[in-house]
Amino acid sequence: MNYLQATQEITVAIPEICDDLKKTTIQNSYHIIEFLTDKIKTMIQQNNTSCLFKCLRKMDDLYKDGDKMVKNAIENSFIYSLDSCTAFCTKEYRDLIFNRLSPELQHVYARQIYSHNI
Repeated sequence: MNYLQATQEITVAIPEICDDLKKTTIQNSYHIIEFLTDKIKTMIQQNNTSCLFKCLRKMDDLYKDGDKMVKNAIENSFIYSLDSCTAFCTKEYRDLIFNRLSPELQHVYARQIYSHNI
């Protein structure tokens, strides 16, 4: 799936963010992943777990079914920003968020974190 298909899937799966998505110009994979990452950060700050969990599920789906560009955008934008998105969360809330990620995205996160510590 390319970024245009990803944008369409997000529109269908998460109607709560459609209005904001319509106001945004999506030109590539990084734009759509940055948009979804910003929404996830907002949902975390607002403690809106219902929409947050939909967004995390969709991010997992996009990673699983996305083309190379979508996967790279997720790894380099979403995964990279997870720590800053959850920086002010309680440990319990942070654990809840990370446990909602697929094992594959958890692995990508761990690989990225540990590769920076070498």
